[in-house]
Amino acid sequence: MKRLAWLLFLLTLAVLAQSKEQRIITIEAPGGQRSGNLRNGPWVYEAGKPGGVIGKVKDLEINATRATLEAPQGKTMQEAEGERVASFEGSVVVKRDRMTASGPKLVYRESSGRGTLDGNARMRQEPRDKNSDPVEVTAPRMTFEVDTNISTSEGGVILKNGRQEGRSEGVYYEEDRGLAVFNDAREVVLLRKREGKGDLVIRAKEIRSLTDEKRLLATGGVTLVDGDITTTGASLVYNDNTGEATIVAGRVGNQNVPARSVNAKEKATLSGNSLLHNVNRSQVRVLAQAPRLPVNDFRKLSEQ
Repeated sequence: MKRLAWLLFLLTLAVLAQSKEQRIITIEAPGGQRSGNLRNGPWVYEAGKPGGVIGKVKDLEINATRATLEAPQGKTMQEAEGERVASFEGSVVVKRDRMTASGPKLVYRESSGRGTLDGNARMRQEPRDKNSDPVEVTAPRMTFEVDTNISTSEGGVILKNGRQEGRSEGVYYEEDRGLAVFNDAREVVLLRKREGKGDLVIRAKEIRSLTDEKRLLATGGVTLVDGDITTTGASLVYNDNTGEATIVAGRVGNQNVPARSVNAKEKATLSGNSLLHNVNRSQVRVLAQAPRLPVNDFRKLSEQ
């Protein structure tokens, strides 16, 4: 038993050491210059053109006009590897696989493996294939994780994906899966642009969207507005490929919330444990049996 515990301890140390090594950033300025104290820093990199300073950490590349790499007080630049802070400014561009982001400045910390892009940040991820749409995000602040290919946007975020547009205080985004998690202390608002029928509107406490698959899960009390029809419930799952939304009853906080649909034009109301709302046909019907929502499909990496 002691031997197993010791092996687990050594394995943990090895994983931590590997993570630390992967978070170490390298910076160069081809055709530019580097200045500063060679031993203690800070090192300042400057280029005569936008993007001339290049920072690389794992599969993340950062281009800028100027960069500063600093060590904690009392440590040399070499001793501080894994603890240093790199600041980039001047037409900053961040690239990783299909993702490109830009903004006026970025600060990267080796200790956390996170780089934060501040001030009118924009991100675009190119489509995975011909059947997918690009993902575009604008926010005051974006943080990119080196370890997990995850970005977090804050401060009033807009995410666009094809005909859909989501607005919330914050958005967590997994680049590999195309999973976007919208959260807001008040409510998340998601619009689906339509011609001739008016926009489809979904409101909820939290909305999780698989952007490549064009499916979403909304929870915490939901409202779906489809022209004259308003359908409400505890949770819903929507598939943009079929135009079908399944709305279910359940508890939200201390209240039992039914699944309910009101057609204002026809003055008709439907209610039950679950409803099927087809937004392409603007039709709603009661389901005989409440389906199990595919919650596992929308779990974050940290929740699996």
